[in-house]
Amino acid sequence: MSDMINKILKLKKEKNAVILAHNYQIPEIQDIADFVGDSLGLSQQAVSTNAELIVFCGVHFMAETASIIAPNKKVIIPDLEAGCSLAASITAEQLREWKKEYPDAVVVSYINTTAEIKAETDYCVTSSNAVKVVEAIPRNKKILFLPDKFLGQYVTLVTGRDMEIWNGACHVHEKIGEVSFKESQDQHPNAEFLVHPECGCSSSCMLKSKLYFDCKSIHIYSTEGMINYVKSSDKDEFVIATEVGILHRLKKIKPSAAFYPLSEKSVCEYMKMITVEKLYDALLNEKFEVKVSEELAAKARLSIERMLAIV
Repeated sequence: MSDMINKILKLKKEKNAVILAHNYQIPEIQDIADFVGDSLGLSQQAVSTNAELIVFCGVHFMAETASIIAPNKKVIIPDLEAGCSLAASITAEQLREWKKEYPDAVVVSYINTTAEIKAETDYCVTSSNAVKVVEAIPRNKKILFLPDKFLGQYVTLVTGRDMEIWNGACHVHEKIGEVSFKESQDQHPNAEFLVHPECGCSSSCMLKSKLYFDCKSIHIYSTEGMINYVKSSDKDEFVIATEVGILHRLKKIKPSAAFYPLSEKSVCEYMKMITVEKLYDALLNEKFEVKVSEELAAKARLSIERMLAIV
């Protein structure tokens, strides 16, 4: 493995390439990457880097997003089959039909969508800024929120907005489901619970904290929000409710702390498709390129730019 890694590092230098890895990638990929982070943060790295070749170790929509906002760079993904169940939960045609039902509505799409969806969208959002973007939209405007129903429910609870929400979900976060925290709280009474808003349990906890009990040890964050929380926290025990790949990065940030997944089943098989061998092959042969057409990219870029203007 070390020989393969040395070859990758040599090729990266020769080709003026940068390796970007999502928080959910396997540890070996995270360790060799130049940058590890969330999908938007990695795409922003693609824009700011001087590298000519972007090797995106994530899922397909993430590489598309990088191509949209860094159109002059060559973006490749080590496995074209690395898709996303959430992004696949709505098509552009379905969105266009939905928009016809609400012709005056503002369309807000989670960044976990295809370029075609972003092109039909007014505002793109991430899990960390969805609340802020929705709050910036005039209250008299109808909002169509897609595709993640759990994130939509969470945003509704926080903002009090009456939104139409698409019935989509990430199959990994859906596995976590309407989790009862009692068992984990009994096992780890001193732990802080960090929950991704894509989890069904996020809105469940929000409701319970408002109506039933105090959820003071439970905090709802995006993946980067979790990273930042752990960095600044004086706690040494955390239960994490998102894809288990993030545990590797968290352990590197705070080696003295203990991290436990809320659900051992929270594994994205698409994220795990990218291996060191595939990364080497992609870098050697500069495959597989992900390129969004100029016309589509221009339309899709507007929704991202509107988001960035707010946040």
